[in-house]
Amino acid sequence: MSGTTLEQFSYDNKIVKYFGVATIAWGIVGMLVGILAATQLFLPEANLGNPYTTFGRIRPLHTNAVIFAFVGNAIFAGIYYSMPRLLKTPMWSKALSWFHFWGWQLIILLAAITLPLGLTSSKEYAELEWPIDILIAVVWVAFGANMIGALIKRREKHMYVAIWFYLASFITVAVLHIFNSLALPVSFFKSYSAYAGVQDALVQWWYGHNAVAFFLTTPFLGLMYYYLPKAANRPVYSYKLSIIHFWSLIFLYIWAGPHHLLYTALPEWAQILGVVFSVMLIAPSWGGMVNGLLTLRGAWDKVRVDPVLKFMVVAVTAYGMATFEGPLLSLKNVNAIAHYTDWIVAHVHIGGLGWNGFFTFAMLYWLWPKMWKTNLYSTKLATTHFWMGTIGIIFYALPMYVAALTQSLMWKEFSDAGRLVYPNFLETVVQIVPMYMLRAFGGVLYLSGVFLMVYNMFKTASQGTFVPEEADEAPALVPHKEEKGEFWHRAWERKPIFFTVLATIAILIGGAIEIIPTILVKSNVPTISSVEPYTPLELQGRDLYISHGCVGCHSQMIRPFRSETERYGEYSKAGEFVYDRPFLWGSKRTGPDLHRVGGKYPDSWHYHHMVDPRSMSPGSLMPPYPWLATNMMSHNDVPAKIRTLQKLGVPYAEGYDQHANADLDAQADQIVANLQSAGVEVLPQSEIVALIAYLQRLGTDIKKTTASNP
Repeated sequence: MSGTTLEQFSYDNKIVKYFGVATIAWGIVGMLVGILAATQLFLPEANLGNPYTTFGRIRPLHTNAVIFAFVGNAIFAGIYYSMPRLLKTPMWSKALSWFHFWGWQLIILLAAITLPLGLTSSKEYAELEWPIDILIAVVWVAFGANMIGALIKRREKHMYVAIWFYLASFITVAVLHIFNSLALPVSFFKSYSAYAGVQDALVQWWYGHNAVAFFLTTPFLGLMYYYLPKAANRPVYSYKLSIIHFWSLIFLYIWAGPHHLLYTALPEWAQILGVVFSVMLIAPSWGGMVNGLLTLRGAWDKVRVDPVLKFMVVAVTAYGMATFEGPLLSLKNVNAIAHYTDWIVAHVHIGGLGWNGFFTFAMLYWLWPKMWKTNLYSTKLATTHFWMGTIGIIFYALPMYVAALTQSLMWKEFSDAGRLVYPNFLETVVQIVPMYMLRAFGGVLYLSGVFLMVYNMFKTASQGTFVPEEADEAPALVPHKEEKGEFWHRAWERKPIFFTVLATIAILIGGAIEIIPTILVKSNVPTISSVEPYTPLELQGRDLYISHGCVGCHSQMIRPFRSETERYGEYSKAGEFVYDRPFLWGSKRTGPDLHRVGGKYPDSWHYHHMVDPRSMSPGSLMPPYPWLATNMMSHNDVPAKIRTLQKLGVPYAEGYDQHANADLDAQADQIVANLQSAGVEVLPQSEIVALIAYLQRLGTDIKKTTASNP
């Protein structure tokens, strides 16, 4: 417009470069740890003979590194590049940008240190202890403040669709993280969840499902709406479809968490809500996929030659596959087959490797030449990376589907005489070992492609010149009054604070309706009078069990199926978990369920099973834990644990913390005597004594009505 004064400004490419490099570096670390974990499932000796690299401890390290380090840094790189250009303004504060970068890397480093040491809250995707949780909240709020500050001083009147998804992701992750992480500290690296049992399970999977939704999905949909049209040089297929996609997705997603807890002790009404909203999610999820793929109309000839578009097409297709599979798995008849099997592992990795991984690669391949003002060093290498990654995903996922089918059929098969055909859980494990080998090979192939990308990007940067500050100009935003007849959503897009408030309301409704009644209405968790708090030694053993990540392989939830009650015993009741902080129902059975293991075997069996699992269970894939017999356990923190649990409502007697250790010693002495009678010599302070105490307690609070199979 003539007479309009253009303002000069620049975009900060340096912060994008740093987040991009961090994405690749942490991605390699996370995937290497994942391959080590995958290898341990068919070669237990790969735990390297120490407690810090056993499967139970490195599995959460792998998930945290891939989700928050690899994918997280990719999200931030993508947002710090796209958002200023969409708003025609730099980010609000460079200082906040760099605080965000270094703060996030510190969080990842602390996770890499604490998780192998066994300092964990045990909550899926939220294992980090309370001081790190606080740091996450501070850094995340700094990131959000930087975004909202940029929105307020923007030069572009309307907010483009990508920014809607960025805002919703920021708000929802903040809400999820804070509420799920509420805990009472015992010490600097030990706390107990504010929720127990059934309530803890619901809050955790409200968080866990929506961490996938609002950390692994909605930010990447925002990135898709920016980078896919840019790479294809085509406009978004349908802006109206993006409006429907956005609002329906963020409203529906938040309700779906309970589908992770079907056939458990969760109230039936909450399970039904989870199923209904999960099925409804197909529509908005596929709306986003269709909008992405149809954006390529007229550009499919480019897909044949452009590796960036190749990665994007497979990424969006993998998103569509994963978001069809999720609702499918939420159907109760399908869930009855799939839950606790490797189907869940395959499902997660279709989304993780295909959607998040491939879109990250596409974005980085597109960004690097732009920021270094050059061309990609080798299209052929990038295409090779694409095919290695694609074949790697196939080698990863297909064996897991075969393993899942094998597991489910063998677990549930009965003979004509009405007995389990495979009563020993290990009979299933032995059958799927070849599938685990193929899965690990797929991971190696996928990671090998990443190394090709590193070389390609290094050579791309070497041949170009990095532009740390990219200059631009635009007129200042003129205050704009609402026009008569203006499309309602256009009016919302001019009001970032109002828009953010509406998005917050949309995501709070579902969570509030599911969680508040479960916590406040006592009838949701019927109590059982025989259920008592853990003894001090059992409490120590439970914390040790959590520290070693045993929940990564063993569930503690017997579902009301004949096949499970025949194998394990009486199905689990909600009232049995009222003192479990955190709950330990698990999400995968690499080993058998343990909820009724108490009293099933003598103390000496548990001792030998931990020191050398194959001596008790031939063919077991469980690594040996010989250090449990020699490591001494300090019980000085028991009084503090008792006091903390009392504050959370656990009915220990007043002043019990003063003589809790006396009860602990008496129970430890009894276990030591039992072991001595079986020819095993251990000290009462050894870790294995506490662990045996906990295992022998499991499931003994109610009378068993179905005998467990040996």
